Amino acid sequence: MSKQYPLNVPAPHHFTYAVRDLPEVTVEQRERALQATHYNEFAFPSGMLTVDMLSDSGTTAMTNHQWASLFLGDEAYGRNTGYYVLLDTFRDIFERGGEKNWKKIIDLVRTDCRDVEKMMDEVYLCEYEGGLFNGGAAQMERPNAFIIQQGRAAESVLMEIVRNILAKRHPGKKFTIPSNGHFDTTEGNIKQMGSIPRNLYNKTLLWEVPEGGRYEKNPFKGNMDIEKLEQLITSVGPENVPLIFTCITNNPVCGQAVSMGNLKEINRVAHKYNIPLVFDTARWAENAYFIKMNEEGYADKSIAEIATEMFSYCDAFTMSAKKDGHANMGGMLAFRDKGLFWKNFSDFNEDGTVKTDVGVLLKVKQISCYGNDSYGGMSGRDIMALAVGLYESCDFNYMNERVAQCNYLAEGFYDAGVKGVVLPAGGHAVYINMDEFFDGKRGHDTFAGEGFSLELIRRYGIRVSELGDYSMEYDLKTPEQQAEVCNVVRFAIDRSRLTKEHLDYVIAAVKALYEDRENIPNMRIVWGHNLPMRHFHAFLEPYPNEEK
Repeated sequence: MSKQYPLNVPAPHHFTYAVRDLPEVTVEQRERALQATHYNEFAFPSGMLTVDMLSDSGTTAMTNHQWASLFLGDEAYGRNTGYYVLLDTFRDIFERGGEKNWKKIIDLVRTDCRDVEKMMDEVYLCEYEGGLFNGGAAQMERPNAFIIQQGRAAESVLMEIVRNILAKRHPGKKFTIPSNGHFDTTEGNIKQMGSIPRNLYNKTLLWEVPEGGRYEKNPFKGNMDIEKLEQLITSVGPENVPLIFTCITNNPVCGQAVSMGNLKEINRVAHKYNIPLVFDTARWAENAYFIKMNEEGYADKSIAEIATEMFSYCDAFTMSAKKDGHANMGGMLAFRDKGLFWKNFSDFNEDGTVKTDVGVLLKVKQISCYGNDSYGGMSGRDIMALAVGLYESCDFNYMNERVAQCNYLAEGFYDAGVKGVVLPAGGHAVYINMDEFFDGKRGHDTFAGEGFSLELIRRYGIRVSELGDYSMEYDLKTPEQQAEVCNVVRFAIDRSRLTKEHLDYVIAAVKALYEDRENIPNMRIVWGHNLPMRHFHAFLEPYPNEEK
């Protein structure tokens, strides 16, 4: 037996071929750009940034296999080959229980299979029903899986159809939709359908900092508070809760993981009251990784096996496939064939036959707004890259490195003495609690977190995302909703794009800004205060801090 020679550092699992140089930009030039773009961080030119951590949505580096798959894209308008590949990729990961049961028809395309009978039998004419992704005639008769180009579009389609159905059945009635944490676009779409979003989690646990800044095991701070969920349902009435959402990982609650046990409990409560459970699954693979590493009974299971169990507890899901390193574009909306969502939102005749199938309504909206069901607003190239990326997200080494980068940044902030770092790190980003960062001296009307974000751009060319009082519209919420807001700023880390050098620069910059935090300006909204999802398009300006 050969001798082992262990090192105290991990072995690398990838290297980089393409390099993009960054321009040298002065503080004065960035200040000019901030003024010209009305201090809106989304409008600031990316070409003037040193490090862009605004989002990991569609910003990730692609692998060589993904780049190669672009050339396999079929741009046919109807039933392009990628359509079959993508739906079966989802079945492989979310329904078939792991790699041992994968059919992986993508390999028939990658090897240029010319056997027409084989392609007909294994790809084009396969029938599937009973799960989240009907196929063949079943998908035409009872459509339940909808390719859409990104998550917010999937949310919009879902919310519009649900709103129309509820308005027809209960004119003028207002509904409540709870979640462990609604992200900004989800909350925006819920509010636009006239419903009330609620975030039910344990904020005390979220802000807890372990001794030395490190937990031995992840405490799953993204979990839904089951007691709060039951209390909310019983207080407003189950008939007034049409859907329950669960965000995995919990993006608005600092990217924190959700345990399998919690998913089971949410499912139990939802079904107890006959309410469909909808997953927001933008970062399902990261959540599966956290379950594998931290929850008893899952250490020997693969990410795909864990994903299959996770998805067994939902009645429907929306997905931004631009996250989690899947691809630069893509999304999905799906619900369980003849499941609770379908039963609750379809109309039936007295004899039990279907009068109006909710899947048909969703398909009509998809076709009207985004493209037919074969592509849903995506190019054939992007569909193939997404299928490859979904499989790659099941790779343990990739996910382990991704989470390790987040830990490195969070622990770097903590070790530098920056207050308010949310620990442990999430799976895609690091968050800082702005209330603690500013020692509790800034009010909710100062939007100091946005001031922090903009000052980080101005001084150091680093763009992050404020996801607190400004973006989550604290001033427009009820007292109950205000208590559920996390006043945080997010540092998103996208797949395989940033190096240790970038993270060290960010740590140094945030430390310097923290030490001069008294001079970070407060911000005020000068246009677009009440616009839906205002942070994407409102105008701001700095104004003097009251203490100065």
